[in-house]
Amino acid sequence: MSDLKTKERLPRSIQNKQIKVGKWTDSLKNSDVNQIWTELHRIVSSHPLVRASKRAGFLVEEGKYNAYTDLTQELFVALLSKERFQHYLDTGMTDAEIEAEISQIELTNMLTAELRKRYPESYRLARRISTLVQSSPTFKRFDNVGNPDAHRRLADRLYGLADWKVEKPRRDVQEMDERVKAVSFKARDTRMVGCTGDAQIVISNVELEKLIIRVFKAVDSPVDVRSLRSFVMSRLPIMDIHLVPVGGPADDEDDRMHFEFTDHRGTPEDDLLKSEGEREAIGYVDDFLATLSKSVRGKEKQYDRMINVLWHCYLIGDSGTQLEVAEMLGVSDSLVSDYRKRIESNLQQLSFGNVNEARQFEKALKQRVRSMVTIEREEVAA
Repeated sequence: MSDLKTKERLPRSIQNKQIKVGKWTDSLKNSDVNQIWTELHRIVSSHPLVRASKRAGFLVEEGKYNAYTDLTQELFVALLSKERFQHYLDTGMTDAEIEAEISQIELTNMLTAELRKRYPESYRLARRISTLVQSSPTFKRFDNVGNPDAHRRLADRLYGLADWKVEKPRRDVQEMDERVKAVSFKARDTRMVGCTGDAQIVISNVELEKLIIRVFKAVDSPVDVRSLRSFVMSRLPIMDIHLVPVGGPADDEDDRMHFEFTDHRGTPEDDLLKSEGEREAIGYVDDFLATLSKSVRGKEKQYDRMINVLWHCYLIGDSGTQLEVAEMLGVSDSLVSDYRKRIESNLQQLSFGNVNEARQFEKALKQRVRSMVTIEREEVAA
């Protein structure tokens, strides 16, 4: 009777599988910390959710022997602070029961709490998708055909549409990933939900079920729950916001690391070099105008036309098209085109260190050419 009761208390994975179980009772009675640590590290290393977390980038550790060390330490401290070790001794739990509770309850709860904190919306949606495919009559399970009592982890179970045949062939994951891209992206439902009303619904259950149906029709194959959640959430605008404190410690006893925002402002030396570069760019104006004058062999009339082309085609934006500029200056369109080629050729020979230098050059050139065009107009009017 006692053996039967003990078996009923064990999870199904412990009942049906021959797995390694640590000597927890002896280690706890003898306060063998090293052995307890070794057993915890073994549980952490072999836990499927831990391995999935490592692949997802949650565990950033290097080295073969350092893997899972931080997580083992966190689990050890959690069990110690909650006095679980003493509870195991007081209640007379067996080694297998202690192993099952630590692995399937304590460690799992710790990992899911971290997932919920880091990826709140993804976590909630993954739970909702899993619940829908299990409870809705629109879907059915494909991996337990002929053996409905077969136990399998939820993430590995195969689901599909209820009206599909049992012999429905499976597609490759890569192929399904491409096919699901044909499903349209859903707009975000911004209605606030939750106990505190601080979370958005993202998508209602009715619309979520419709989206799952569209995903199944697109991939046209039974899908394991893990891949299905990924496919469905790829069609949703999910925003996982994880708030991290960046200020200093709240008090002297708080040993959190102090963060400072990066100062992207330039140093005084950078400012000085920048000012010198801008002043040097302004000095390019005289050389540039002199080069334009040389391109027409110093002929005053042609130089004046080129300055007008420079002004109307490059330095102001409301002079119209090239044909309109040619008509305004009383010259042919081909002549304006020729002047523009010469101007652009000389502009390309200029070299600036940064955008600010180019802007300062443009500003100085605009002021100089404006004065030249104004003087010319006054002379014509006189």
